[in-house]
Amino acid sequence: MRAVVLALTLALVGKYTPDFAASKTYVYKYEALLLGGLPEEGLARAGVKVISKVLISAVAENTYLLKLVNPEIFEYSGVWPKDPFVPAAKLTSALAAQFSIPIKFEYAKGVVGKVFAPTAVSETVLNVHRGILNILQLNIKKTQNVYELQEAGAQGVCKTHYVIREDAKAERIHLTKSKDLNNCQQRIMKDFGLAYTEKCVECRQALMGAATYNYLMKPADNGALILEATVTELHQFTPFNEMSGAAQMEAKQMLTFVEIKKDPIIVPDNNYVHRGSIRYEFATEILQMPIQLLKISNARAQAVKILNHLVTYNTAPVHEDAPLKFLQFIQLLRMASSETINAIWAEFKAKPAYRHWILDAVPSIGSSVAVRFIKEKFLAGDITIFEAAQALVAAVHMVAADLETVKLVESLAFNHKIQTHPVLRELTMLGYGTMVSKYCVEHPNCPAELVKPIHELAVQAVANSKFEELSMVLKALGNAGHPASIKPITKLLPVFGTAAAALPLRVQADAVLALRNIAKREPRMVQEVAVQLFMDKALHPELRMLACIVLFETKPPMGLVITLASILKTEKNMQVASFTYSHMMSLTRSTAPDFASVAAACNVAVKMLSNKFRRLSCHFSQAIHLDAYSNPLRIGAAASAFYINDAATLFPRTVVAKARTYFAGAAADVLEVGVRTEGIQEALLKLPPAPENADRITKMRRVIKALSDWRSLATSKPLASIYVKFFGQEIAFANIDKSIIDQALQLANSPSAHALGRNALKALLAGATFQYVKPLLAAEVRRIFPTAVGLPMELSYYTAAVAKAYVNVRATLTPALPETFHAAQLLKTNIELHAEVRPSIVMHTFAVMGVNTAFIQAAIMARAKVRTIVPAKFAAQLDIANGNFKFEAFPVSPPEHIAAAHIETFAVARNVEDVPAERITPLIPAQGVARSTQQSRDKFTSMIADSAASFSRSSEILYSDLPSNFKPIIKAIVVHLEETICVERLGVKACFEFTSESAAFIRNTLFYNMIGKHSVLISVKPSASEPAIERLEFEVQVGPKAAEKIIKVITMNEEEEAPEGKTVLLKLKKILLPELKNGTRASSSSSSSSSSSSRSSSSRSRSRKSESRIFIYDMVDKNKCLYKSFSVNTLAFAVCLQDSQSTSNVISRSKSSASKRRDELRFKMCFSSQDKFLGNKLAPMVIILFRLVRADHKIEGYQVTAYLNKATSRMQIIMAALDENDNWKLCADGVLLSKHKITAKIAWGAECKDYNTFITAETGLVGPSPAVRLRLSWDKLPKVPKAVCMSEFIPGHIPYYLADLVPMQKDKNSEKQIQFTVVATSERTLDVILKTPKVRNIMTLYKLGVNLPCSLPFESMTDLSPFDDNIVNKIHYLFSEVNAVKCSMVRDTLTTFNNKKYKINMPLSCYQVLAQDCTTELKFMVLLKKDHASEQNHINVKISDIDVDLYTEDHGVIVKVNEMEISNDNLPYKDPSGSIKIDRKGEGVSLYAPSHGLQEVYFDSNSWKIKVVDWMKGQTCGLCGKADGENRQEYRTPSGRLTKSSVSFAHSWVLPSDSCRDASECLMKLESVKLEKQVIVDDRESKCYSVEPVLRCLPGCLPVRTTPITIGFHCLPVDSNLNRSEGLSSIYEKSVDLMEKAEAHVACRCSEQCM
Repeated sequence: MRAVVLALTLALVGKYTPDFAASKTYVYKYEALLLGGLPEEGLARAGVKVISKVLISAVAENTYLLKLVNPEIFEYSGVWPKDPFVPAAKLTSALAAQFSIPIKFEYAKGVVGKVFAPTAVSETVLNVHRGILNILQLNIKKTQNVYELQEAGAQGVCKTHYVIREDAKAERIHLTKSKDLNNCQQRIMKDFGLAYTEKCVECRQALMGAATYNYLMKPADNGALILEATVTELHQFTPFNEMSGAAQMEAKQMLTFVEIKKDPIIVPDNNYVHRGSIRYEFATEILQMPIQLLKISNARAQAVKILNHLVTYNTAPVHEDAPLKFLQFIQLLRMASSETINAIWAEFKAKPAYRHWILDAVPSIGSSVAVRFIKEKFLAGDITIFEAAQALVAAVHMVAADLETVKLVESLAFNHKIQTHPVLRELTMLGYGTMVSKYCVEHPNCPAELVKPIHELAVQAVANSKFEELSMVLKALGNAGHPASIKPITKLLPVFGTAAAALPLRVQADAVLALRNIAKREPRMVQEVAVQLFMDKALHPELRMLACIVLFETKPPMGLVITLASILKTEKNMQVASFTYSHMMSLTRSTAPDFASVAAACNVAVKMLSNKFRRLSCHFSQAIHLDAYSNPLRIGAAASAFYINDAATLFPRTVVAKARTYFAGAAADVLEVGVRTEGIQEALLKLPPAPENADRITKMRRVIKALSDWRSLATSKPLASIYVKFFGQEIAFANIDKSIIDQALQLANSPSAHALGRNALKALLAGATFQYVKPLLAAEVRRIFPTAVGLPMELSYYTAAVAKAYVNVRATLTPALPETFHAAQLLKTNIELHAEVRPSIVMHTFAVMGVNTAFIQAAIMARAKVRTIVPAKFAAQLDIANGNFKFEAFPVSPPEHIAAAHIETFAVARNVEDVPAERITPLIPAQGVARSTQQSRDKFTSMIADSAASFSRSSEILYSDLPSNFKPIIKAIVVHLEETICVERLGVKACFEFTSESAAFIRNTLFYNMIGKHSVLISVKPSASEPAIERLEFEVQVGPKAAEKIIKVITMNEEEEAPEGKTVLLKLKKILLPELKNGTRASSSSSSSSSSSSRSSSSRSRSRKSESRIFIYDMVDKNKCLYKSFSVNTLAFAVCLQDSQSTSNVISRSKSSASKRRDELRFKMCFSSQDKFLGNKLAPMVIILFRLVRADHKIEGYQVTAYLNKATSRMQIIMAALDENDNWKLCADGVLLSKHKITAKIAWGAECKDYNTFITAETGLVGPSPAVRLRLSWDKLPKVPKAVCMSEFIPGHIPYYLADLVPMQKDKNSEKQIQFTVVATSERTLDVILKTPKVRNIMTLYKLGVNLPCSLPFESMTDLSPFDDNIVNKIHYLFSEVNAVKCSMVRDTLTTFNNKKYKINMPLSCYQVLAQDCTTELKFMVLLKKDHASEQNHINVKISDIDVDLYTEDHGVIVKVNEMEISNDNLPYKDPSGSIKIDRKGEGVSLYAPSHGLQEVYFDSNSWKIKVVDWMKGQTCGLCGKADGENRQEYRTPSGRLTKSSVSFAHSWVLPSDSCRDASECLMKLESVKLEKQVIVDDRESKCYSVEPVLRCLPGCLPVRTTPITIGFHCLPVDSNLNRSEGLSSIYEKSVDLMEKAEAHVACRCSEQCM
């Protein structure tokens, strides 16, 4: 094919193609320049220049020699264009021998063919020759002057435009060609570290490139002579939008004709070998890091030297150059041979300090050498399992993928020794899939043989039913993402293969998720699979929702999204409907460029579905997607969360969270975490499995056997699993089941674990020192591509870090423990721990753009250095027996800066022959910044002077009044920014320093703000102005010894805060009894009496105790007097007593100021008969001390004491400053007034008198609904800045029961009160009212009908009767009650667990299954029958090993347990295990067994209800349904068939009899009935049988009562033979041909002769 293309190209070549005549040597002057930096002049740039003479001579037909004569190499690092190029004389001399060797090349009709050169010529030097040959590459057509084509060149095959103009007079030909380097069929480019990223096609690319070639040619006899050729190539890079500025790399070539010589070029004796074509060939620059240049003479010796440096200089805090030295060590290992690396390992493997540096560096080699090293050392036993796992994880993600590496990882994954270690096996298998994925990114046509071993392993796992292994294999296939895996994966899915029937659901889920990475390469193929899975409504809902996730990740087109919307319209599964709709809804808000088309399609779909699905409950499965993308910055982030449930339980079945980023035209799934909680909730909340009770199981199974074709649900195996993905690759997963937990517990209780614990304790008692150093090459991202000059250009990003932790710890136990001790003895000892820690981290980050070869480097670079050192020394003491905990922090010698960050950008040039002479120039030269700043300042000053007359206002508003053209000048002045902020507190001075010099004076964009020098310094030192701090103490003392720890004795002023006489009583009258204002004469006289008494008492001698009297009337019955006469102190006690004895509370509207005053006065009155300070009579319950121990012995810190008076339900907390001259205190007093109300006062300031607040929390009723109110009021608060003014909200229509709580416009609340009220209008809805003060008015906000995710347990909160003797059981019961679902029946209407109502016509004397555990465990069963004689309900509960019968007799409920009647006197009843309780409740009886799955069964004479716990949702069956939230699929028969008739559904759960003489007294059976009439089906006369069982009387019995039902019938030809015993047994599985009515019997009467 290539030969045909070449022939066609040559046929189209015109007469003006360059030609070099034989026996002549053409002499040209050649100059090449490669320069990088910012486009503005006056800034630093870096580059390389090559000057030489070029000789071209023909040696044979179409074969020529090219030789460079007197080449010179220059390097540049300086301010452009002021500074000159500097000759790299040593490098020129070193390469002179290679440049002196001519190369051969084929050249015909303007096309360069093969290139030949001796092996002595390095690939780098040969590439420089290719850059010259690239100028000669011309495809000139005969008949066209303007055309375009894909032309081969040094940089690949790229789109090229030609324009030819002929100047006949001057005999010159002008030819211009331009290349679009972003539009290439085959672009020569190497990427490292980008295998996990996805190219965002819709995003603007960060790297743009183009080249122009201008030729001046002179016609010759056989073609044309190139007189002059000029090449200009420009590459532009910016991570942001190019409008904000970009760095550029410019390449220029000039080839100028000099003369023609007759002397041919002398061909040397070297053997010429074929070295490729004009295409650029990568050399050692692949192994060369661009951030440093090393001249390697002896790799082993140099590596050992650096290794010694790393170990020696990182024993204390990490050396500031440690990351750079670590990178040098990696560079030397890359250049070294395998033998050298093995020799270094053999020398240092026995030295732990050296060993870990080698193992951490080897994965960063990035080639197959690293994988081979790890494999050999592990198999030889040189490294441990932990070391191997750590090295393998790093190597898999850092090693470049080629066929050799992939095969190495494959052999490692299937190695027998690896297979014996589960962790290593999982890591290597996942790693093998990752290596295949990385290889296929580089080679899109990667062979399917790479994943064939994994496919074979999957087949074996299916055949042997090894589900855990199959799950691991599917994850490996998911990592590989090879399209050839679609078929093996789909064979494991229900729609496509038969093997899926035997697979657990979690394995099928893993198979669906394995399609996600394949979808990135073959979205169409995966779409077909995902759509079929989603459309199959017989599949488990979880699989369909996972298929939905996969489908939207393929970015489906508009038509497919609309198809999904159409499917949802008829979807019966609410989980699937909710998940898909929420996924579409969240995608409509997407701003990410790659999801723009999907967002538009979802927007249309949501409009089609919004009326039907917008109000779905949050209990159903949900998908959430949030993203933000900035087009100017080309930066974005997205987060997705998938909440997958299948039964509306509290804990979802699966939760997946994913984070995605967009940067510089690429996208990547950074992190994904998935958690599967199947069975965990049940394992946590239900009782441990009881011993197999044959009698109980037999009874239940006998009952179940009576059901027609009953099928149990699969038991949910207690299992949790988690996986973690990093950049789309699963790096780890774990499955947790009961066996793993048992193994962990067994290991923890093993003698070896106890011995290990004892040894660790002994080491701590003796004093131990730990040091850990971890170096890491965190990021290495590179893109290398050739330039027109022939030298490579590189864009790269590196981050290396070294972290070290030094810990010195020593423990002391008092008293000392014996040699053999139990862990419980530690609780009786005083434990002291002294520790010193010195963590330190140094991180270097480099961003490079420029030339990078093994000989020379010239680039612009951004370098960031971050260093943190945070030393600490502390001691901790724990004395559990005496209730004491103490923590002390001691001063340490801090470094100059605990954290420092420096960022600088510069241009650098260096060559390998003269490394010490490298030239570094800041991108913004210091003198340039000063000059530009001064010029801007002078210009600004002159403009201000010229405009001074026009500015007569204050200088404070000068900037706002400046013209718009002044703004850039102001910004230029603040180019250099310095800021220092220091804070002194607690004897410590902390400073934050920030300096910045940026290029913002050129253009104020983010890109130019990053250019320059920036630094951030944080220092923490002892304060020089205060005495030294010896230590900082924090101590907590609990119990009777708390009083001994008091440092500062608290004294409180006992004076009354309000007068005792007239004022107090008038307040009582006005506030507590506002209704008495216009009351009866008795009230008036009492007030008058009180007033006069108050006046007389106040005029008496102070030595006499004052006495006042008052009448207080009931708030409801104004004529009922509660208290007639008492003293003031007695009054206070009466008010408290009145509130504490109340049993209910009504929250109603009242004046805010009155409410506030009433709270304050009630608080004062409640405490007037008690001590203001509880410490006068009570010892503190808890004391907390926080203090500084200073060198001058001055006490500084705080003391917190807590007192509790249980008799009065009062708590007091006082916080005081320890300084004897500081009287600041914070006092908090709280009292429990009743079970419905609590109030507290918080005051602070000098002696707690500057500021105070009152807080009251109460529960009660608002209308018929329970409510909670929180009120906060104050007299005085510290001043705060004014908040943003908000407009007043005037409520419109409000419910009648809120009319007293939401004031209208004319009402105003207090400006010193906030009130928050929550009204529970139902178990799942709340009304919320908030009243807040404003400057001039009160703002009232309210929200009605706030939906809750779960029900409020009103009944349970008011009456915690079950298991009152055990607080753990109380909490367990409440938790179960909140999330339980209820089924109930009133009269003949039954409400299922899913809240679906239907009328039920119960058959007489036959038990029906109300609710049962439909798993094979059969934890409980609830049966219901209607008695034939009285037609009263009778409930039977089978649970654990007991049978409970509940029925009515003489208007009372009778309880029987195992046929033994339980009298009312013996209730409550508990079973021997204590997990089942039966008790009276209201007019009926309730059974509680939440740990068995049955929350409550309530029964009385008129109704019954059943509640099952949250973890049983989706696992029940019977008349009450499945409790899975799917009310559209409620009518499921015991066989699992979904019927449309509620009557047929109810009758299917009847327990029929075999004989009318059975003890059950049921006279009916279920059978398929024949349609009484014949019908025509498919043009044939047919007979039809019901596919649903119908209730009929037993033989020998006659129906007394019937009911019509509509059921489905299956029809057969009349002449077909239907064996009734065989045919009717399978008729229930037949399809429905028609729907007809039939009669069902609900009451029967049998003759005495019936059998």
